[in-house]
Amino acid sequence: MAYEHILLEEQDGIATLTINRPQVLNGLSTHTVAEMIHAVDSVRDRGTARVLLMTGAGRGFSSGADLSGGNAGAAPDSGLPSGPMDAGKVLETHFNPLLERLMDLPLPFVTAVNGPAAGAGASIALAGDIVIAARSAYFLQAFVNIGLVPDVGSTWILPRLAGRARAQAMMMLGEKVPAAQALDWGMIYKVVDDDALMTEAHALAARLAKGPTRAYALIRQGLRQCLDKPLSEGLMVERRNQRLAGLTEDFAEGVTAFLQKRPANFKGR
Repeated sequence: MAYEHILLEEQDGIATLTINRPQVLNGLSTHTVAEMIHAVDSVRDRGTARVLLMTGAGRGFSSGADLSGGNAGAAPDSGLPSGPMDAGKVLETHFNPLLERLMDLPLPFVTAVNGPAAGAGASIALAGDIVIAARSAYFLQAFVNIGLVPDVGSTWILPRLAGRARAQAMMMLGEKVPAAQALDWGMIYKVVDDDALMTEAHALAARLAKGPTRAYALIRQGLRQCLDKPLSEGLMVERRNQRLAGLTEDFAEGVTAFLQKRPANFKGR
């Protein structure tokens, strides 16, 4: 598939998805989101990539849903009606399926946040397993500024990262949270100089691409499953996932490498 609004390339086990609408700060129209869904499905189904790295072209990660065409990001050819509408419909048809796919990927998901990550863009950026941000980056829950409520998983993701009090203030005040503050709040992993962002992100992605991919998948799934479970159920999830990890070739290689006092050569199997 030829993409109009994104770039997708794969090299050395790293699939890099770039939102490529810099003229609108990578605003997310339904067409853009549909392309992102197709790209994520492609990465998953090909099975050759061992990590997904996402960023934005130009001076921002994403300004969120593209409102320039009306209907909260609906493209003219989206089939959504003009005029007053169910503002949640586009979530059901586009944004939520994208987030679910990202959450369910069987490989690590890294986001490199350059400049603004607002609204739905913030949700997608913060959905990364590991989030690296440029010093100039910021996160913004912009929904209240146009009379809407947070969506695309914001009310699920943010309290788990920043805590209820900070998340609620972000959502109700609609104020920017600079990258350094997001780091202090525990929302992201690392802040780097702007000109070092992609170098650092690629280095991290390359490290993950050489790791035990199936174990990574179980780690990300286990974290998601255990967030809302009591300890006893969390222990059961860990037991199941450890059994699956223990059956992989990478586990056998890891033990052998440890005993032989050499670096492990993981294959993602």
